[in-house]
Amino acid sequence: MSIPELERDTAFAETVSSAAAKDSPPPRAFRPLIMRLHFYAGILVAPFLLIATISGGLYAIAPTIEQFVYSDYLHVDSTGPAVPVAEQIRAAQQERPDLIVAAVRPATDPGETSRVLFTDPSLGESERLAVFVDPATAHSVGELVVYGSSGALPMRTWIDQLHRNLHLGEPGRVYSELTASWLWVIALGGVYLWAARYRTMRARGTTTARLWTLDRVSRGRNRTLSWHGVAGIWIAAGLVFLSATGLTWSTYAGQHVSDLRSSLSWTTPTITKALGNTPDSAPAGDHGGHGMTHAAEPAANITAANVGRIDSVLALARENGVTGKVEASIPSTTDTALTVAQTRQPWVMANNSIAIDGATGTVTDILWFADWPLAAKLSAWGIQAHMGILFGLANQLALVALACALVSVIVRGYILWWRRRPTRNTMRPVGRPPMRGAWRRVHPAAIVAVVAGAVVVGWFVPLLGLSLLAFLLVDGVLGTLQTPIFSSAVSSLRRLK
Repeated sequence: MSIPELERDTAFAETVSSAAAKDSPPPRAFRPLIMRLHFYAGILVAPFLLIATISGGLYAIAPTIEQFVYSDYLHVDSTGPAVPVAEQIRAAQQERPDLIVAAVRPATDPGETSRVLFTDPSLGESERLAVFVDPATAHSVGELVVYGSSGALPMRTWIDQLHRNLHLGEPGRVYSELTASWLWVIALGGVYLWAARYRTMRARGTTTARLWTLDRVSRGRNRTLSWHGVAGIWIAAGLVFLSATGLTWSTYAGQHVSDLRSSLSWTTPTITKALGNTPDSAPAGDHGGHGMTHAAEPAANITAANVGRIDSVLALARENGVTGKVEASIPSTTDTALTVAQTRQPWVMANNSIAIDGATGTVTDILWFADWPLAAKLSAWGIQAHMGILFGLANQLALVALACALVSVIVRGYILWWRRRPTRNTMRPVGRPPMRGAWRRVHPAAIVAVVAGAVVVGWFVPLLGLSLLAFLLVDGVLGTLQTPIFSSAVSSLRRLK
């Protein structure tokens, strides 16, 4: 739910009346412990979370923004029937004869351009060069670099890399994984603390207790606390969702997720592209009854042949139910089928694909989304919702609203911390953390369970485990520095000087 600690009045935060404590159920003993964890996690992780939140909100709305930023590439004014897709591809090849065509995304709506995608060795991983073609005239309207299966254009790609790795490459992904690893912990801890505070206030008979609504009567720090808690509890489920889906992309926890899905047969199935019984795939020594080897056909000739077959392949795909916006691959080898796959689009809940032998027009494989394992479907939907694609503009606006709410929670968390600072006779510039000794209030059996759970979660989400260990070490050092013995020794040294 939140970032720095869920504050309350000092007396309320540190001392609960004996009568209230007596009536409280055992789980309330965890509140000081969760408060301390929530505080330190919020203070140290919130700066990274703030960057991820702002960049994530921008990325969510980017698909809509790029429709305006790149309108000259995406839209044309010409009307009339579209020329064959093969002709559109050849027009793009004339623009970039130095590159090998890899796929095409034909236009499906009036005024929309087709994308002819080329493999460019000079580009980065998952990047391709797209030549945008007017389908009515087969004239190129420009070219841009596109990224990933979503076909992100340069602006969205730049925001995506900022959100993912701060433009630092693979090492920078540690920041986003650390953020995703702690987000659900901070959110659920905040929900627990806010609900516990509400229960205690109700038990005391406080009439201003609020759980889901803002306390509009209070002012100053209490008003800030109310907004921090109420906004946090409303967005907690969304934060847990973003954390879970974000971890599937991560480096370390993501690998554990992939391993778990593989062991449970929950992986996303893939279509079979390989073709059998082709001259290039004949066994060594088998020359089809002739006393000579088969001469390999140049890749350029194979690509040209597959370009000529693309319209019939697309028609066959439509006949078999693979319709709508699709991407058709154009292989440069004879042992690879042409594949037509539905692309990720708003309100499209299924992504089917088909493999076709271009030489014979034979369907060699069909992969229906309905046949995917449930976990694979949920993963696909979750990723699309995280990216702001699944439900179109409504999805994007919801993510932007979630980002704005989270930024307000983070900022108010820091304001609460600042306002708690001592103002008289002290050298402390900021608010102090919650009271130490939280472990002493928890039953030993519960401590064992908590530690065991932390070890398991820390193994599955490594950056969470390592950073938690670092928090404990820092907290232990700070606790040592605050002991009477250490303070007395420091005072003695100062007197000697």
